[in-house]
Amino acid sequence: MALKITKECICCDACVNPCPTDAISCDDPIYIIEFSKCTECVGYFKTPQCVEACPVDAIVKDEENFESKSDLTKKFKLQRGK
Repeated sequence: MALKITKECICCDACVNPCPTDAISCDDPIYIIEFSKCTECVGYFKTPQCVEACPVDAIVKDEENFESKSDLTKKFKLQRGK
């Protein structure tokens, strides 16, 4: 699954720095996760760091955008030039 940020986002910046792919940016009125960049931290960490950092649990699975672990691993390898 892909991740998305819900309207519960308080724009606190907590999710931005932990993201190893720079997939999170400020949008109006909440932050967004760029689907093409996000690997859900596959290849970097065991769990999505943005989810771990969010103080209001505003980052959830996006049921409309499915990505398997294999898909996420391929995306990670492409980003790393492997």
